[in-house]
Amino acid sequence: MSAPPLVEVDGLSRSYGDRLALDGVSFGVAEGELFALLGPNGGGKTTLFKLLSTLLPPSSGTFRVDGLSPVRDLRGLRRRLGVVFQSPSLDRKLTVLENLLVHGAVLGLGGAALRARAAELLARMGVADRAGDRVETLSGGLARRVEIAKALLHAPRVLLLDEPSTGLDPLARRSLRALLRELAGGGTTVLLTTHLFDEAEEAGRIGLLDRGRLVALGSPADLKRDVGGEVLVLATESGDEAERLASDVAAALGARAEDSVPSRRVGALGATVRIESLDAPSLVPSLAAAFAGRFRSLSFGAPSLEDVFVDRTGHPFDGDAADAPASAGRGA
Repeated sequence: MSAPPLVEVDGLSRSYGDRLALDGVSFGVAEGELFALLGPNGGGKTTLFKLLSTLLPPSSGTFRVDGLSPVRDLRGLRRRLGVVFQSPSLDRKLTVLENLLVHGAVLGLGGAALRARAAELLARMGVADRAGDRVETLSGGLARRVEIAKALLHAPRVLLLDEPSTGLDPLARRSLRALLRELAGGGTTVLLTTHLFDEAEEAGRIGLLDRGRLVALGSPADLKRDVGGEVLVLATESGDEAERLASDVAAALGARAEDSVPSRRVGALGATVRIESLDAPSLVPSLAAAFAGRFRSLSFGAPSLEDVFVDRTGHPFDGDAADAPASAGRGA
């Protein structure tokens, strides 16, 4: 980042008993940046969100928002945060406007200034026409927009969102992503957690979390470029078949690699064999001939964020390895 980070995370760790849920995570987020923390369930995203939103204290490490730490100035730090939780936090029996007015009163706001701010945000979120409607009448996408308006009432420097697309249909998800890009473009620093690759693709940078560790950090384009070449996938019937096929394919390609063919990596992942290569398309005819009948389908393409995850961790994004709890006595 060219500018100093507005959010600085320095060696954050968090244990639950003997389980290490977050292991020495460090990164920075610049002002006006849209930053996504991407990872599978059990990867540490929600724990990190709870630490940054000051719901939990860290076991070790610290973080700062606009130079303020939770130890030295918790109240000042919280004033700089707007928080949108994964679970709905609106009162469904109150109207949209009433929800904002009640929350504003809790924040110490009131009078004409609060009403003007609420009206401004509802218009900005595209829900001004529903101000007098009860929240229970809104769709999931509109309710999420109201939650964001509520979180922005006090003009925070940073907007934190935990899995903001949960429960939304595809159209509402696209609309929400556009809204978050607009907020970041307007100067609000947006930091969100997600397990959705398409949502993370919208971010300027992502931090990839697995087993409590930050395993990759950078723009989606840069991270995919680091994988190199293209990825060819052979789908088999079982993990055992994939292991045997991967061994045979690696042996075959290794023999060819001695003839100055670009470097390749071969490995089994679940019931598939993955081949990373600079010349993936040219391998298709020979693989189809040499291993006919040993795989159900074959596909290839440019690396994806899922490929980045597999490349950095060696296991599937939603596999057992990704969800396994980390022991506090070892790296996680």
